[in-house]
Amino acid sequence: MPVGDLPLQGGEPTVNLEVPSIALAVGAHPDDIEFGCGGTLAKWAAAGCRLHHLVLTDGSKGTWDPSADLAVLTRVRKEEQIEAARLIGGGDVTFLDFVDGELDSGIEARRDVCRVIRQVRPDVLIGHDPWRRYRLHPDHRHAGWLVTDGLVAARDQTFFPQTGKAHRPAHLLLWEADVPNHVENVGGHEMDKIAALLAHRSQHVSTMGIGEVAPASSGPLPAPQEEAEEEIEEEAQAFEARVMAQLAAHGAMAGIARGEAFHRIDAT
Repeated sequence: MPVGDLPLQGGEPTVNLEVPSIALAVGAHPDDIEFGCGGTLAKWAAAGCRLHHLVLTDGSKGTWDPSADLAVLTRVRKEEQIEAARLIGGGDVTFLDFVDGELDSGIEARRDVCRVIRQVRPDVLIGHDPWRRYRLHPDHRHAGWLVTDGLVAARDQTFFPQTGKAHRPAHLLLWEADVPNHVENVGGHEMDKIAALLAHRSQHVSTMGIGEVAPASSGPLPAPQEEAEEEIEEEAQAFEARVMAQLAAHGAMAGIARGEAFHRIDAT
């Protein structure tokens, strides 16, 4: 999710769902969940919510280095995702391992998402907004369809009956919303979100503009080495400032200092 992106506002938003007992966040790639709803998940976890994270692809396109060892990269990205999840309150992380950049929203993937929803049985389901206009990344579009279509399948027993007992979440929240109508107040959890994002070290260069990373072909991805530590720290601070600016812009939709905006659909 581009941290400087401010979606269009869709009228007076609602603010703050009741803290769910169980929440399931579904992202196309490692780090998408933290960009989309990291502050919200951290807030809910602190209030006793049990978090679950579902990552649809293997993250294997997440490098600018054409010589990178993609097997190493995918392993590292899984490790980073698990650590990021820990930093915003823990919970299980499930990886479906579809190939990054080749995700589709067909029956097989929909069945897999339906299965996870039925297993986790969340009160609130969170994911990408598939209706976001002019979205370039195909995985984000398809991930949005999978979370919406997966919800419909999960709530009706005649869909994929072999995947378990039907379950209907009470609410669906879609991040990077084309028409936001709901804001979660994340004041006090801004740094939880930022810490979780920074745990994705393999994405510091390509996504966050922080430092340079050596090719993954030489082994596990190291910390940035080619820039002075002071410059890297300045870049990290600039990234943090962009995240905080977006949280402020989203919060302003509802008259609060820091927020995360969504399109809310009540599924009951």
